[in-house]
Amino acid sequence: MGKDDSMGVTGTALIRVMEQIAPPSLAVPKDRIGLQVGNPQQEVKGVLLTLDVTEAVIDEAIQKGLNWIITHHAILYRPLTTIDTSTPKGRLLTKALAHEINILVAHTNLDTAIGGVNDVLAQRLQLQSVKPLEIHYIESLVKLVVTVPISHEQQVIRAITDAGAGWIGNYSHCTFRQQGTGTFLPQSGTNPFIGKAGKLEEVAETRLETILPEKLTNKVLTALFANHPYEEVAYDLYPLKQAGKEYGLGRIGDLEKELSLEQLIKVIKKEYQVDGLRLVGDPTKKIKRVAVLGGAGGRYWPRALKQGADVLITGDLDFHTAQDAWLAGFVLIDPGHHIEHLALEPLKENLQGALSQLAITVSQVNTNPFQFR
Repeated sequence: MGKDDSMGVTGTALIRVMEQIAPPSLAVPKDRIGLQVGNPQQEVKGVLLTLDVTEAVIDEAIQKGLNWIITHHAILYRPLTTIDTSTPKGRLLTKALAHEINILVAHTNLDTAIGGVNDVLAQRLQLQSVKPLEIHYIESLVKLVVTVPISHEQQVIRAITDAGAGWIGNYSHCTFRQQGTGTFLPQSGTNPFIGKAGKLEEVAETRLETILPEKLTNKVLTALFANHPYEEVAYDLYPLKQAGKEYGLGRIGDLEKELSLEQLIKVIKKEYQVDGLRLVGDPTKKIKRVAVLGGAGGRYWPRALKQGADVLITGDLDFHTAQDAWLAGFVLIDPGHHIEHLALEPLKENLQGALSQLAITVSQVNTNPFQFR
């Protein structure tokens, strides 16, 4: 979907853009993501972004004329056996269906994604040398080998690398080329780019090799076929044993300079926009290496400790988890589950960049059930 498209955007197109931002493959197993209510073919009149869907959020979408809601937290966690319209959930679903409001969920895939929830939380603290805290997805890689006439070598290279091939770490457009001679004999009924049917041809060609994530295979091959001059393209795909990019929940990195825990708490309150938080540990302790995990991530504190973190920042800490960390001398900070809402504005910017013709709004409804006194 390009920025200059003037035609209406379907839900399918919106979902496709969201899946580029937060690929479903990055979700943890059995997570409830994707379209939960509505019709993917319905035209998108506008999008409301929210952390949770409540009846007040549905009312906001109706009032603003926005018929698609993208939410971080699912509204349907278990298979429904009944829809009791006297309950809050039943009223919500009834109102959404009656007003043709579509609800799309991006949960742990948005947590994990580059630029997603946990990246935003790490960036707010200006963490350095950031990496995933708990890896749960590793890209599979393939090698593409294709022969192309020298005249079209640069065109093909540009096409397949622009489609996502050729990344090795932080280096893009990585390829290897070797010149040689290709032979072929066009049979009856063919329309060869070079040569004539029934005559054996020899052509100066380049053997081009590059690497790509397996999930981009169709996209890269489409670009290859659209830019290669031959009627029949000679190419090979090889599965690779080396691991690709690692993705995971949470982030761990270093502060720009060491802070006392008390100083870090002041930074967290400001950057995460919270009036209060819960602390496990000595406020005078010096902090340099920080782990952060949006949502309820208390169970990951041993992982953070093992990776050298001085503190884990996460939500929904329970008593026994906190006590175990406290007895181990590890620091925990709980600023609440709701800090995930900080990822909504960056998500809006990403969506707006791809779908500039749409009205995309971050919800103004406060869905945080907790108050600080």
